[in-house]
Amino acid sequence: MGIKICGMKYPDNILEVGSLLPDYMGFIFWEKSARYFDGIIPTLPKSIKKVGVFVNEIMDNISEKVKKHDLQAVQLHGKESVDFCETLRNQLPNNIEIIKVFSIQDEFDFNVLEPFEAVCDYFLFDTKGKLPGGNGTTFNWKVLENYPSTKPFFLSGGIGLEELEAVKQILKMNLPVYAIDVNSKFETAPGLKNINLVRTICELHLQ
Repeated sequence: MGIKICGMKYPDNILEVGSLLPDYMGFIFWEKSARYFDGIIPTLPKSIKKVGVFVNEIMDNISEKVKKHDLQAVQLHGKESVDFCETLRNQLPNNIEIIKVFSIQDEFDFNVLEPFEAVCDYFLFDTKGKLPGGNGTTFNWKVLENYPSTKPFFLSGGIGLEELEAVKQILKMNLPVYAIDVNSKFETAPGLKNINLVRTICELHLQ
């Protein structure tokens, strides 16, 4: 079970979290976010995949950020179309992972996922809220019982240490959960992660 720590912002904190070796670290390139990242990512261990998070961004800007920051993955958190994802897939190097986000509250039409399967490496399910991510609330995870695909996905949306027992129940459902994505509930301020909380989840090795 992979761990993604998203919404990183401050260089010293980035290095602290990086020393704990999460599988992914997310950097938000959406200017309206309180966790907007506009600095230089410090050198991290090679095992950590750096993810750029974008919301309805133009393709050239995504490509520019991938090159500038040597990103290993792109997370699309807006209303990006299948055609957009396909064009981006063809424009980026083949080794760059594409993660497409879908927001859920109490129900979801999983049929919308099918055309995205060929153009994305992973899905990410987050909570529908006022902001495209970082809302700090969970969605109704029982909805995932109807997940019809074998495409692996990230589970996100208000996950804190208190939610881990519920996460473990999800992992027993024989779903292709690839990783969990944590953000706001592991912070002391937007973009500043509580290193002790992050250490706890990185050492859990959820199965």
